[in-house]
Amino acid sequence: MRTMKVIIVMAIALGLLMVPALSMAVDNVVIGHPAALSGKYAKAGNQATGGITAIVDWVNSARGGVNVGGKKVPLVYKNYDNESRKEMVTSLLERLITTDKVNFTFSAYSSGLTLAGATIAEKYGIVYMDHGGASDKIFRQGFEYVVQTIGPGSRYHAGTLDMVRKIDPGAKRVALAYEDSEFARSVMDGAAIKAEQLGFDVVFRRTYPKGVTDLTPLLSDLKATNPEIIIGGGHFQDGQLFNRQLADLNINPKLLSLIAAATLPAFKEALGDLSEHVMGPSHWEYGVTFSEKAAKKAKMTWIGPSQDEFVSLFKKAVGKDTLPSYHPAEAGAAVLALVLAVEEAGTVDSDAVRKTLGDLEFMSYYGTWDVDDTGKQIGHPMVDVQWQNGKRIIVWPLTAKTGDVAYPKKKF
Repeated sequence: MRTMKVIIVMAIALGLLMVPALSMAVDNVVIGHPAALSGKYAKAGNQATGGITAIVDWVNSARGGVNVGGKKVPLVYKNYDNESRKEMVTSLLERLITTDKVNFTFSAYSSGLTLAGATIAEKYGIVYMDHGGASDKIFRQGFEYVVQTIGPGSRYHAGTLDMVRKIDPGAKRVALAYEDSEFARSVMDGAAIKAEQLGFDVVFRRTYPKGVTDLTPLLSDLKATNPEIIIGGGHFQDGQLFNRQLADLNINPKLLSLIAAATLPAFKEALGDLSEHVMGPSHWEYGVTFSEKAAKKAKMTWIGPSQDEFVSLFKKAVGKDTLPSYHPAEAGAAVLALVLAVEEAGTVDSDAVRKTLGDLEFMSYYGTWDVDDTGKQIGHPMVDVQWQNGKRIIVWPLTAKTGDVAYPKKKF
C-alpha cells in the first residue's frame, strides 16, 4: 500500500524502524459500523447487524477472541444507526474513527451508502469491509481500503439467465426493469450483456426512480413488449411494489426474478401468495453445502461455525426464531475474513491487514472467498432461490439446488 511504503521509508530515514515494526499491544479489536437500522434499508440493515453480532459472539466464545501477535483479545462490535442516509454514514464513520478509535470499519448496507463511506475510510487509511455494496463502480474509483464480501452486481442475474437457457432453450424475450441506483444499474448492465451473450432479445430496458410509489406506467409499457422473462428490482420496498403491481396488471411471465427483495423473509410476509414462484439471486441460503469437510477436500482454509451453528447464533442475536437471509450471512463472513487477516498479519495495522486480505482464500459457511487487486470479490458463487409453498428453495446452480425450479411460474 502507498501509505505503508511512505511510513517505512520515513522510519528508515530517521533510524526509527524496529522489528517487529507492526507488533503493537492491543487489549481488543474493535469493528466500527454505521449500520442501516432505520429508514429504507432497515430490513437488510438489521439482518446484517444480526449476522455480525452472531459471528463476533462465535469468535469470542469458540475461539477465545482474536489472536494478535500471540495474544488472544476480545472482538468488539460498535455500531450506530445511519438512518439509511449518506450524510449520516460519513459523519458516523468520522466519529467511529476519530472519537471511538475503532481498528476497522464496516460499510453500511447498499452501494450508495457504501460509496459514501469509502471516501472517509480512504481519508483515514482504515480497512473498510464492504458487506452490502455490490456495485462494480465502487471498485473503479481507485480505493485502497475497500474489501468486498458480497459479490459484484454485474453477476447477480447471470445464473438466472443461464438457468432459463438450460431449461427453456426456446425462450427469447427478456425485460429488464431496475431501480435507478448504483447497485441496481450495475446488475442491469451485467444482465443485458449476459442476455445478449446467450441469444436472448432484450425487448425492454428501463430504470425507475428511487422511492417510487407507482410503477403502473412503466409496467404497462413493459407489458406491451410481451416478455417471457422479467428480471429487475432494486431493494425491498420497490421490489414488493414491483411484484404487487405486476399482479394488478395481470402480467404473467414464465419467470420473475427480483434482486434483494425476493430473498428476504419479509417479502413473503408482505406479499403472501403473490410471492409464490418469484425468484431472486442470493449470495447464501440455508441448505448450501459449504462445510469444514468440503474445505478440506478443496484444500482450502476453513474458518467459522457450521451453517447450523451460524443460524442458531443469528437467532440468538436477533431474538427471533427466523432463518437468516444472505444479508447477515455475508456480513458475518466479512468478520471472519477480517479475523483471519488480523491473525495472519499479527497486527491491527490497517495497511498490513489490507495486504493480507488481498492474499486470503478460504471457505466458511458462506462459501468461498477471494478478492482481486481492487478489493472486489471474485471467489464467491451465487445461487438462485424461488419461493415455493412459503419456503425459499435453492433452484440453481444444479450443484447447489435443494429443489427443482417451478417453471413456468404460477400465474398471479
